[in-house]
Formats: sequence, structure tokens, C-alpha cells
Amino acid sequence: MSSGNTVKEMTSSFGKLEKFEGQDFRRWQKNMHFLLTTLKVLYVLSTPRLPTNEDETLEATRIHNKWENDNYIFLGHILNGMSDALFDIYQNVAEARELWDILEAKYIAEDALSKKFLLSDFNNYKMVDTRSVMEQYNEILRILGQFTLHNMKMDECISVSGVIDKLPPSWKDFKHNLKHQSE
Repeated sequence: MSSGNTVKEMTSSFGKLEKFEGQDFRRWQKNMHFLLTTLKVLYVLSTPRLPTNEDETLEATRIHNKWENDNYIFLGHILNGMSDALFDIYQNVAEARELWDILEAKYIAEDALSKKFLLSDFNNYKMVDTRSVMEQYNEILRILGQFTLHNMKMDECISVSGVIDKLPPSWKDFKHNLKHQSE
């Protein structure tokens, strides 16, 4: 399979990526970063736009035009990856770097606030006897997975102890045995 087919397949399956609605920015950003790297346009974030010069060489014109085209592709994919409401807000940003910086400034700051709520969700979660333990365990794993997404680290002993404490009341004896095991 040639490189062109891979990029074509990647862009055609782009619609399968979740649209950014304003939550889970880091997950969306990583998915977008992967897509833009695959498309070989991510360099526009670190390469400034070259000023247009009337006496520039053919090679300089080619480089300038390539950057302009790649910036357009980058912006198009970022905007296409947003919900309609966010698209309407950010559609007039002209450069990829500017849009990327705006999104990071806004949504990473909001992620810091969501970290506090995430920690509170974990600390306050209690299992109940009326629901499946595995279903509730998977909810706790989802919360702990969000810790990783937000680059929050928790010692394994603390997380294991926290999960044990969240077991339903009917598991009292089992909780006691787990806590007193040496491993």
C-alpha cells in the first residue's frame, strides 16, 4: 500500500473521530495531533509564515505556497473536528498556530478545573449493592483512566486501597481480608 493511499484512507475515516464538544480536550488534541502528523502538516505549528517577497526565488515561492496550503489543510481538519457551535466561534482564525494556541489556552485551563472535579468524583464514589459490582468497577476504572488522560498520577497502593474502600457494604468481610493481605 502506498503512502498516498494511507493518507487518503486516514482522511476518509476522519469522520469517525469524535467531534470536539468542549470536553476532553487533551484526548481530542492527541487524536488531532496524530492525524496532522500523518498528513505531514504538523510542522506549520513550529514554522512561522514566511513574508512574501516579490523578488523571491522559485524555490522560496514553492516553499511559501506549500506552507500556505499545509496551513489551510491543518485549519480545515481542526475546524472539521469541532462541533458546529465551536466551528462557528473559531472559523475566522487565519493561522494554524494561532488557533492551536487559543484552544490550548482555553481548554487546558478548563482541564485544570476538571481535575479538581475528577479527584472529587473518585473520592466520593461509593459502590452500592443494587448494581453489578463489575459495572461499578468499570466506572471506577473509567475515572482512573481520566487521571492518566489529565497527567494526574496516583500511587498504585492508594488507588487499590481507594477501590477496596468503595466496595459495597455487603462486601465488608471481603474488604477486611483484602486490606490485611501482605500483597
